[in-house]
Amino acid sequence: MLGKINEECGVFAIYSEKNTDVNIQTYMGLYALQHRGQESCGIVVNEGGVFTHHIDTGLVPDVFTSDKVEGLGRGNIAIGHVRYSANKKAIRSNAQPLVIRHAKGPMAIAYNGSLVNADKLRFEYEHRGSIFHASNGAEVIAYAITEQRLVCDSIEKAVCGAMYKLEGAYSLVVMSPKKLIAARDPIGFRPLSLGRMADGAYVVSSETCAIDSVGAEFVRNLLPGEVITIDEEGVRSDKTHCSKAESRICVFEYVYFARPDSVVEGASVHRARLRAGKYLWREHPAPADVVIGVPDSGLDAALGLSRESGIPYGLGFVKNRYVGRTFIQSTQAQRADSVKIKLNVVNDTVKGKRVILVDDSIVRGTTVKRIVNLIREAGAIEVHVRISSPPFLNPCYFGTDIDSRDKLIACRMTLAEIKDEIGADSLGYISVDSTNKLAGNAECGFCDACFTGNYPMKVPDLVADKYSVKLGGKG
Repeated sequence: MLGKINEECGVFAIYSEKNTDVNIQTYMGLYALQHRGQESCGIVVNEGGVFTHHIDTGLVPDVFTSDKVEGLGRGNIAIGHVRYSANKKAIRSNAQPLVIRHAKGPMAIAYNGSLVNADKLRFEYEHRGSIFHASNGAEVIAYAITEQRLVCDSIEKAVCGAMYKLEGAYSLVVMSPKKLIAARDPIGFRPLSLGRMADGAYVVSSETCAIDSVGAEFVRNLLPGEVITIDEEGVRSDKTHCSKAESRICVFEYVYFARPDSVVEGASVHRARLRAGKYLWREHPAPADVVIGVPDSGLDAALGLSRESGIPYGLGFVKNRYVGRTFIQSTQAQRADSVKIKLNVVNDTVKGKRVILVDDSIVRGTTVKRIVNLIREAGAIEVHVRISSPPFLNPCYFGTDIDSRDKLIACRMTLAEIKDEIGADSLGYISVDSTNKLAGNAECGFCDACFTGNYPMKVPDLVADKYSVKLGGKG
């Protein structure tokens, strides 16, 4: 939406010792995670080992009408998923959770991330006779787990065994007839947290905002590489895969992905974005009369810049929250007008003024160019653009849709050329060094490979060739 970088998926799960409204609670959790994926969603409810599920393309409130939620019934375990497809295939067969039935009983799975060896594993399983129905990595993970399940005496050991084959980013929830399993990849690219409700039920979520939404209390983050099992005996932890690599959560969780009311790895997202604005002003000051932010993730950074600079913060845009994705994506003419449809400038804020405009990123440059033009049409006399992330220079292989260098404006143009292209009076990006200081008290390191090219794990050549494009000229 609005030409932003998108991230692949969010997961939510709940385990209760007795049958309760896990269907409703999971719906509420997914609603809180809607920002992590708007293309499809799904819920699986477990009542006494019987799985009932519903998945479809669309937003959570559209897919899960009241009758659909009620139709899932009560149970004691449930898992849910919201999906954004990095490969743009918004089809029902790619929706999660995935429900599998095999010799050891049913299993449901949902994950957030991207496997760099998915194609390799898919090829291996297909040549053993396995059939794939979708193009997402969930089926690959499911085959890896079921392969182990046939030789392991528990589902948690099967998950732990499968992790020896999985390479890349994954925050994972798995449901068996009697257990809820959650796991993170050994690097910990994506967040995953554990919470507990007043009645003793446990919840697992991609973000703490969803834990808050169901009235649960945050307990702790899962460690990179950790596998936890929740059943009638409580919570058990397997750290076999922990400390196999340096922890590196995606730094863009703090810049854009996560909701500002979430706490990721011990650091407030809201506070990290305020800090981004502070660093932006210190690195790129500009004479101005008002500071405005692009909704939603540019707002906190704009406020931080305003506080640091002493320049008044203003409401620059009103966002229309009721325009669906289908309309925006239907025709080229409508795509060209999508910014104007989604955002309307508050003329009184910018007319006759020198404006500092804060946004979280520039990908291709088309969206920010239209936004700058809107501000000028509203009467701004100067527009100084400040970006709370460094320039994107490299593809991401771990679940973010930064695919190839030829689509990234910073790989094709110099800073001065980008400034002229988007029509700004000045342009400043936050530095990589400051970006890595945004979450100063975070309990982990950061992956900043999309800015630096310093990947925290080796990427197979086949995957690198798939994403990278050789460029001539600047970049």
